[in-house]
Amino acid sequence: MKIRSDVLRIYQLIHSWTGIFAGIILFIGFFAGSLTMFKDQIAQWATPPHHVLAPVKFTQLDSLISQATSSHDKARSGFSLYLNDTTRSPMMWYEQGTARGLALDKQRQHASLNAQGQLITHRAEQGVLAELIDQLHRSAGIAGAIGYRIAGEYVLGTAAIVYFLAIVSGIIFLLPSLTKNFFAIRKDKSEKRFWLDTHNLVGITSLPFHLVISLTVVVFTFNSQIYASLGTAVYGDQPLFPRSNTVAHVYPFTELPPVAKFQAIVDEQAPGYIIKELRFVGLDTAWPFAQLGIYNPTALMRGPTTDYIFMHPFTLEVSNNSASTTDDAIWNRIVASFYALHFGSFGGDIGRWSYFILGLGGAFLFYSGNLLWLEKRRVKQQSAENVKQTRACRLMAAATVGMCLGSIAGVAITMVVAKWLYPLVDNINHAYLYSYYGVFFSFVFYSFYKGAAKAAITLLKVCMFSCFAITATSLVAMLLPQLGLYVVINFTSIGVDIVALLAGFAFMYFYKITKHRALYGPKDSVWALPKPLSTI
Repeated sequence: MKIRSDVLRIYQLIHSWTGIFAGIILFIGFFAGSLTMFKDQIAQWATPPHHVLAPVKFTQLDSLISQATSSHDKARSGFSLYLNDTTRSPMMWYEQGTARGLALDKQRQHASLNAQGQLITHRAEQGVLAELIDQLHRSAGIAGAIGYRIAGEYVLGTAAIVYFLAIVSGIIFLLPSLTKNFFAIRKDKSEKRFWLDTHNLVGITSLPFHLVISLTVVVFTFNSQIYASLGTAVYGDQPLFPRSNTVAHVYPFTELPPVAKFQAIVDEQAPGYIIKELRFVGLDTAWPFAQLGIYNPTALMRGPTTDYIFMHPFTLEVSNNSASTTDDAIWNRIVASFYALHFGSFGGDIGRWSYFILGLGGAFLFYSGNLLWLEKRRVKQQSAENVKQTRACRLMAAATVGMCLGSIAGVAITMVVAKWLYPLVDNINHAYLYSYYGVFFSFVFYSFYKGAAKAAITLLKVCMFSCFAITATSLVAMLLPQLGLYVVINFTSIGVDIVALLAGFAFMYFYKITKHRALYGPKDSVWALPKPLSTI
């Protein structure tokens, strides 16, 4: 395919500068997003086993509700039941805080029944490690609020718009050479060519994924503005989301239907689904509702792990069913498809692992894109007989190393902190927050202070040891229980440790090749050490 060279240069410039503008922010979003594919597994890994009470039989749930609500006032206003899930206590409610937001002082009451059918409870703070990673995914760790949204969400949404431009411009300027060089990884020509070929291969092979992610992030970020525009342009005075026909009324708690009634509604309205969570909110108010989290591994689900049915908990009037396949629910299914394609909530474990790998591949694209831009600047300056790279290039290299590796090490070290500090502190959630941001900003400062070349070598080594420490901590907890460390021994938690171990070996490889380039690569590069490593 022939495209004029001046047109190609324009699209190449658009691709480079849009990628540079959004790359670091999107790196954090994609890295954390890949981890959120296993958010529940990470939460289980970080939850002490004694916090989770034994499951009960389905036929015992009504007795559990009756005993818990008669003994605890907070439970009568709202609670959650977990069915078909042995990783959580069968019943929980908030004694302090609510389900919304990332608060460090949330207290939840766990409830179950003992062998004699009598109520047992346990109160504990809600660990926010998995929620912290999810916040990084949605906001890149940028704090503050704009309205009811996190400020970082708008930053990430804006970056996603720029990211879409980078994708489109990248496709256009790659078209002339796409068929010839698609699978070519030319390591023997030059290091820059190898990185460029790898960058292009990862980008093109995962193109549908990146188009979906960029578009859905924009929709999720600006959904309030989109709904407001639809309400004005399409619906006029008609409400976009009509309220239930049920008359406002405070129902006595004794009128709450048995759990089997909710199961029957799922069987009727969403065949093939099972209930994972049954959440009741505002039971003591005039506007209560029940949210049923329902699961089907073969469906395109509306949420990260479930579809949803919303209903009145007393009258059982269904107000919304994201799993409905009827003709009048076509828009629900379209919206659910958008969410499912973003969350990867389809295909079961294969779908989650695929999105995990694609998310890490996306992070690689942004990191390698910045490296390629810096290398191109070096070649241009070399041809202009300017041996030393510019201050802007050095700052960009330092920011890339510090912020990207800082986010990785921040998460890894925070996971280690979760185990070692738990016996020593009253609320581990404060340690999570201080640990992540302390590591992140320390890495950024160190990178600017020492320069990209030295910082990359040191920080990759820290990432390597941090990942190894996750697995080592679990082993120590099993071998030396007298230390007070906790360990969850099941397939899920062992899987987290194995992935951390593999990540440690990956960072060991990255450390070796980065050190080799610093010592033996081009000396006019920002990645070259000015003097032998042993003297720095």
